[in-house]
Amino acid sequence: MRVQQIERKGGLRSWTILWPEGTVHVEADRFLQQYDGSGTQRTYAYLLVDHLRWLERECLAFSAVQLLDLERYMGIVGAEVRMPLGEPWRVGKRPYGRSALSAAASCVIGFYLHQASLGDNVELGEKLDGTRLPSRVDRRRSLLGHVKTAMPANPLAPKGPHRRHPKMLPDGARERLLETVNSARDRLLVTWLADGGLRIGELCGLHLVDLHLRENAACGECRSPHLHVCHRPDNPNRAEAKTKHPWRTEHGTVTGGLIKRVSPAMVHTYFDYLTSEYPGGARHGMLLVQLHGADTGQPWAPVGARRMLGRAGKRAGLGTVKPHAFRHTFTSAVLDAADGNLLIARDAGGWASAATVDEVYGHVDVHDPAFDAALRTVWGEPK
Repeated sequence: MRVQQIERKGGLRSWTILWPEGTVHVEADRFLQQYDGSGTQRTYAYLLVDHLRWLERECLAFSAVQLLDLERYMGIVGAEVRMPLGEPWRVGKRPYGRSALSAAASCVIGFYLHQASLGDNVELGEKLDGTRLPSRVDRRRSLLGHVKTAMPANPLAPKGPHRRHPKMLPDGARERLLETVNSARDRLLVTWLADGGLRIGELCGLHLVDLHLRENAACGECRSPHLHVCHRPDNPNRAEAKTKHPWRTEHGTVTGGLIKRVSPAMVHTYFDYLTSEYPGGARHGMLLVQLHGADTGQPWAPVGARRMLGRAGKRAGLGTVKPHAFRHTFTSAVLDAADGNLLIARDAGGWASAATVDEVYGHVDVHDPAFDAALRTVWGEPK
């Protein structure tokens, strides 16, 4: 079995699962159609095909699957040590991490609940369709959390508290990269990732009309220079913003979307790039373009930006630099500058929830003077 991407009118895409002979896997396709054209559909397609391959290996029909089988499956795909069962249907793939396990649990339980709603393995569906009391985080995430008496419970989800530790940029990485990159476009990329906290899909998906780089712009939604991150699934370079805030274009002016402030350095690199390298005949209207090769002037894809940063990082002696490290460093710096105010860090980085910011970035800096002084006191050393 394999995942098949389907090109649709207007540049839209969908994903489904095919049998080896090329026919559609009916049950999987029926489940995935609920998320038609979304990033969730793509993610669930690749997670679900792993599970379906495992079912084939185990010779399990949907009607015969038990909760114990699903728990065994989740244990196998997340195991870092190959036990006697092994992973022959996932040769060459790494074990799922914590985030992937959570997504796989949601995908698998959703698939079997969907099957149960159609009358297949209803008993398993009843075991999976559980609830729990709302936690403090649940109440924080919902304006109406105080009236909720129960939340969906996923028995397949990883257990226990989880705190992620994001990988930050090395000290001085921005300056060293700016000295290393070879074009105004690449300097813009480094500067906008560092000062804007943008995801690479958001940055590569920007159009020129999204940029309101002067004060009191016509949109009237922000007095300072800013940009609008708009989700466009039909971008020719396949770059998509993760957030899907509603937006529209009215009389040539973009309003809505995710509004992010722009620094003076971002404005400077923009005009440097636009006046020195941006092709005058480009009709696609996107910000970042290819500078070399047969596709010169065409929109620059996220994979090209990642490769450029990887090469520049190695030339600068930083190793492989990944775009998301800029976002981690930006959000952590905003959180420190805002004295730990999660709401400011959430809005500056465009996070959906302040709880996510707390989970990912709410750590004590091991180099913080107060942290150092506390340890030295415990150790009985002079401060």
